[in-house]
Amino acid sequence: MRVILFGATGMVGHGVLRECLRDDGVERVLAVGRSPTGRTHPKLRELVRKDLFDFGAAGADLQGYDACFFCLGVSSTGMSEADYTRLTFDLTVGWAQALARINPAMTFVYVSGAGTGGKAMWAQVKGRTEDARFTSRQ
Repeated sequence: MRVILFGATGMVGHGVLRECLRDDGVERVLAVGRSPTGRTHPKLRELVRKDLFDFGAAGADLQGYDACFFCLGVSSTGMSEADYTRLTFDLTVGWAQALARINPAMTFVYVSGAGTGGKAMWAQVKGRTEDARFTSRQ
């Protein structure tokens, strides 16, 4: 299995990266993020991008993968709903759609959190993101 991982430098993504590198069933991991992971491993390749909203720039680098773990996330503290939506919903759905076009059979795993869909703004945005249909036709 070949895996793309977004958010490998964060708390959850770091753990996902560790487990992917340890798993004999995982042949390759491509970590995509704004900064390098600081790790070296024969299975690990990194794609550092300043603008994570540029969904089309790295198409060839993203071909041939079976799964994606999307572990990017930010705290909603002090953020407007529009800004939080952009960084949570728009970024996730944008990458899910781009990856579906490049790797139509890919499994996309959006790593979310407990309490989503509740009354708080962040919970509503996360709930909408969880409910989004991640297809190339959206």
